[in-house]
Amino acid sequence: MHSPHSDHTTNSAFYDRISKAYDLIADASEHSYRQQGITALELKPGSRVLEIGFGTGNGLIELLESMEGNGTITGLDISTGMRDVALNKIKSKKLTDSIDLVIGTALELPFPANSFDAIFISFTLELFEDTDIPNVLSEIRNVLKPGGRLGVVGLSLPPAGEPTSLMTRGYQWFHRHFPHIADCKPIPIKEVIEEAGFIIVKNEIESMWGMEVAVSVALKPN
Repeated sequence: MHSPHSDHTTNSAFYDRISKAYDLIADASEHSYRQQGITALELKPGSRVLEIGFGTGNGLIELLESMEGNGTITGLDISTGMRDVALNKIKSKKLTDSIDLVIGTALELPFPANSFDAIFISFTLELFEDTDIPNVLSEIRNVLKPGGRLGVVGLSLPPAGEPTSLMTRGYQWFHRHFPHIADCKPIPIKEVIEEAGFIIVKNEIESMWGMEVAVSVALKPN
């Protein structure tokens, strides 16, 4: 799970420490869901795409590959350690002309309005405090072009009134009591995206360790 809480310094330091081992710690379990999200985004060649919380850079490369190498990818993350690992991968594949890395927070996206054709965020939105998520989605909506596509993959809660799994309830308890270990928590992904003014066009629910994973695609209205 990637790296941008409101406590910028604490969390960037944490992800700096684990950056070299991150692929072993988390990426193996997240990869198939991230790839499903990228496929669902249906990127067109030549698109300009932003990934928020790029981690060790695997998603950046996969996003570019989904456009057959014809596109421009910008990655944003708070961790310089993650950035350094990602940059080594990008250099080794000679993709520095197509992929640009930026250090920053999604609470204040450092891009002009209407900059991107698509934005992708995988196992990252649920890292933010509940009170910050609407602000993050507002920032995303601002820098996304009208009609642009938002892809979100993450741990999800079922709609209000529907039962949650035993694993989800256990994970929520663990997050409340040991947030320094379980830094993310399931959130109602479809609902928060819609509340931010996006139009959901795909919402697939998968399972990881007995917990729901949402693979969602939404449009910014014209």
